[in-house]
Amino acid sequence: MRTYIRRRDKNDQLVIVYGGWGTDENVFLPLCNDDFDFILFYNYSADEALVLPEMKTYSRISLIGWSLGVWAAEYLLPKTGIKPDITIAVNGTPVPADDKFGIPLNVFEGTLNNITEENMEKFYLRMFGDKRTYKLNKDRIPSRTVKSLHDELRWLYNRIMEQKDPGFRWDYAVTSENDRVFPSKNLNDYWKKEINTKHIILPMSHYLFHEWRSYTDFIQFVTDYDKGPKPLRKKIKDL
Repeated sequence: MRTYIRRRDKNDQLVIVYGGWGTDENVFLPLCNDDFDFILFYNYSADEALVLPEMKTYSRISLIGWSLGVWAAEYLLPKTGIKPDITIAVNGTPVPADDKFGIPLNVFEGTLNNITEENMEKFYLRMFGDKRTYKLNKDRIPSRTVKSLHDELRWLYNRIMEQKDPGFRWDYAVTSENDRVFPSKNLNDYWKKEINTKHIILPMSHYLFHEWRSYTDFIQFVTDYDKGPKPLRKKIKDL
C-alpha cells in the first residue's frame, strides 16, 4: 500500500481518503488545499510499509472511502489506530465483488484477466462517465503500469474473497445514478438495508469529486444534504 501525506502545522482537521483500484495521487490531489491535513491510501498491493506521522489533536477526522476504497477502509483502517469522527462511503460497498451488492463476480474476474492499456482507457472513461468529462479531467487520469494494476487487483480480489462479515460504521453512503463501474442498483440495494447509514443518491458518475472544489466542501455538502431545498447543481457551485 502507498501513502500520501500532506500536513500543515496550523490545521486542526484531517481528511483521510481510501482510493479505488487503479488510482494514484492525480485522482485526489485537486481537492486538497491548505485548510486541512490529508492522508491518501492507494495502490494496495505495493510493497511499502505503513508509516504515519505522529497524530496531533484534531477537532475532526473525516474518512472517505471511494469505490473499492470502501472495502479497503474496512480492511485496513484498524491497522492505523485512527478513529474518524465521520465516515462517508462513495460509490462502493463493503462487498465489492458480489452479484447482488457489488460488481458482479464475472465482471470483476473478467477485468482482472484482461488488463491492458486499451482496456484501462475504457475503464477510466467509464469512471468519469462520458467522453466530455473524461477529456476535461485528463490531468486526473492515473499514471500506472499494467503490471502494477494487475498486481493490485489480484491482491484486492484475493483479500476480498477471504473477507469476514463487514463490521465498519459508515455514517453516510453516497451513490450515483449513472455509475458505470458499480451497478447503481447493487449499490442502492446494499445501502438501503443499512438503516444506520444515511443514503444519498446523486445524478452523477462513478467519479464525482470534480463537482467540488475541496474535500471539506464535499463533506459539508453530504452532512448538510437534508437541511435545505437548494437544487443540487446550484448548491455545489455555491459552496
